[in-house]
Amino acid sequence: MKVLVVLAAALVVTTGGAQAPVAPAPCTAQVQVNPSFERGTVGWTAGPRMVVLGTPERPAHTGRAYATFAGLDVTRTDLLRSTVTIPAGCGLDVKFFARASSTETSRSDYLNMGLGVSGEPPKTRFSFAFDMRTDWQQYGAVASVAATERTATITFVSSESAGGGVTTFDVDDITATLHP
Repeated sequence: MKVLVVLAAALVVTTGGAQAPVAPAPCTAQVQVNPSFERGTVGWTAGPRMVVLGTPERPAHTGRAYATFAGLDVTRTDLLRSTVTIPAGCGLDVKFFARASSTETSRSDYLNMGLGVSGEPPKTRFSFAFDMRTDWQQYGAVASVAATERTATITFVSSESAGGGVTTFDVDDITATLHP
């Protein structure tokens, strides 16, 4: 005997009992909210002047906005942070584009990118200085697959010292994509 079952606009034909429709794979989504800063700091913890609109002289990597750090020639620290959930059985690929503009000649201004995953010590994955490339370059970090649900915190921290030149760091298109 054939049974016709209609579930949420999906047609499933079975013999004997009902079968559930196949769900999309849970480890294939981009989970970072507002990766290109087109909605300002939505989805991010950020300092007050972090997100700027690109200009013809300093355009965004894509879209019109990006996050910018330092560049004031004052002693200060900037922070940009976001937390995402990694479902059980998934890992996380974090990718971002970054560039710098500098008049410095020493390593006193810097930008660190970190990835902290619950159950693991936070790690600085990249440390950039005045000699970073001036054109957009892509960088990435990975959190491995685990059997339990976790949270991941993506962090960018810059430190700027007064005197010795000015370095501006820019970051754009920060994606956090789940993987199996």
